[in-house]
Amino acid sequence: MRKSFSDSESFARIRPKGGKGANRTTRYDDDAFADYTARFWPEASEDVPADGAAVTDGPPEGDRWSTWDVSTPTEKGPEPRPDWVVTDLAAVDTELGIVKTGKEADVFLLERGVPGSDRRTLMAAKRYRDGQHRLFHRDSGYLEGRSHKESRVSRAMEKRSAFGKQAIAGQWAAAEFAALSRLWLAGAAVPYPVQIVGTEILMEFIGDRSGAAAPRLAQTRPQGEELDDLWEQLGRSLSLLARDGFAHGDLSAYNILVHEGRLVVIDVPQIVDVIANPRGRSFLERDVRNVGAWFVSQGLPERRVEELAQALAFDARLD
Repeated sequence: MRKSFSDSESFARIRPKGGKGANRTTRYDDDAFADYTARFWPEASEDVPADGAAVTDGPPEGDRWSTWDVSTPTEKGPEPRPDWVVTDLAAVDTELGIVKTGKEADVFLLERGVPGSDRRTLMAAKRYRDGQHRLFHRDSGYLEGRSHKESRVSRAMEKRSAFGKQAIAGQWAAAEFAALSRLWLAGAAVPYPVQIVGTEILMEFIGDRSGAAAPRLAQTRPQGEELDDLWEQLGRSLSLLARDGFAHGDLSAYNILVHEGRLVVIDVPQIVDVIANPRGRSFLERDVRNVGAWFVSQGLPERRVEELAQALAFDARLD
């Protein structure tokens, strides 16, 4: 039976916010994240399609039909979409194995293709674990500055009840998809977000056509001009975040990939609003110093780390 989800309404309403730095571009509404994700409770059916009609004919091959038609326009990646994105409704998603396991989510390698044609592409499927199988050790700090318009949901999130954990899990997925969409449009080096369905995010696979994932920055040993180039690439992407009022929030050499000389920042569900979050500046500075320590260990002058931290604070209008 085709796997589906119980709801596919919009989560990505955007609105401008005032206050410090109000001349920056519009910002995603955190309440909208919660509105979208709060509906995916454990009791929601995964076997009944959104229209309520049972589907008994399975895909001709692979694990499932493409979920492209399950997502609404606002749950699909920003336009213009890259040419490699397969949107055909006749496409099949075939799971090829696991790429990475984590405390909050696992990443799988997925091939989406149209049987009998050469229309196929590899994607990374990031699947957040439900509220009973995730660790929430990082949530409290990152969720400062966010709230839900329904007080009962906010209280449940604060108490980490089963209901609250499920709401938080949904917020992580929706927040990451929205952040990837925003950053990709801004020109930051992040994977293109293809679509979101429930707590699964499908995104650009960073690696080669054989399915070999790109190495993490921590696994590489760049020297000289290559090291300088990677540092400059990182600075450009972090500057784009800071100018929009955000910090990665958990940046290290382990959530940055390097593919054919291109640096790509991944794992952005905890993206921090440095204006709304009272600890915003400390998150921004910690990002730079954490990843900067790795660059220094490879030969980057230490002064460049402090220079970037100061530049980002200026970009975020914190000085």
